Amino acid sequence: MTRTEMINGIEVFSCLPADATDRLPVLFVHGAFAGGWMWTDTFMPFLAEAGYPCYAVSLRGHGGSHGRERIDWHSIADYVEDVTRVIDWLGQQPVLVGHSMGGFIVQKYLEHHTLPAAVLLCSVPPQGLIAAQFHLLFQKPHLFMDLNSIMGGDYADTSTLREALFAGEVDEAMLEIWLRRMQPESHQALWDMSMFNLPCLNAMSRPPMLILGAEHDVLVPAFLVQSTGQSYGLPVHIFRNMGHAVTHEKEWPLVAGTMSAWLDKLEA
Repeated sequence: MTRTEMINGIEVFSCLPADATDRLPVLFVHGAFAGGWMWTDTFMPFLAEAGYPCYAVSLRGHGGSHGRERIDWHSIADYVEDVTRVIDWLGQQPVLVGHSMGGFIVQKYLEHHTLPAAVLLCSVPPQGLIAAQFHLLFQKPHLFMDLNSIMGGDYADTSTLREALFAGEVDEAMLEIWLRRMQPESHQALWDMSMFNLPCLNAMSRPPMLILGAEHDVLVPAFLVQSTGQSYGLPVHIFRNMGHAVTHEKEWPLVAGTMSAWLDKLEA
């Protein structure tokens, strides 16, 4: 069962194991245009069933968190502060799991904090968004323009979401729900991820890190996930026949199961 509460204006979802556990908590950080809601139907109950207390944050201006009226001015540093605030509330350093922009935020968090482990899921690489943006512009210029419209809140059907986020079969009802929940993203945060606030690799702590990507991801292509692995000297796992929204692809349990098995090895 998933619960929702407000922590100093920040929306936090929780999904806990049925029995008491001493396993590490897992805190999920969503990507751009989304909110903590993206984890509640899939990864959170899956990992809670495996014994991990699960939490998901909606960054300021996202989901039910305060600050929507100032969304365009929120920075990556603000989002890192939100994550820090939720971790302080937890009272224990969790495993941080970040998707897309959330993975970038996890990397920025590690500049000044330690973690028991981190998972980067289709994450913006430490080199930033520029390569991904140019790749999309040249490979799918129509989608590049459509996504710029979404950033301003101008979208009216599910076709753009389908092309941008999914590679396999997609339930139309689920797409409609995503369309209603998706929202504009901060221009400031996108600029930060492009060039103005990239992770400082030399300053980062290096916990055990799992780096996952998707074969048909058009937003963070697999070659950029590979470059993230090279930056940290770690192997990567690329899931076949999946797109950017690996949390809701038809075979999402493969991704959640890979994460759970990796966490089990850390706990052993």
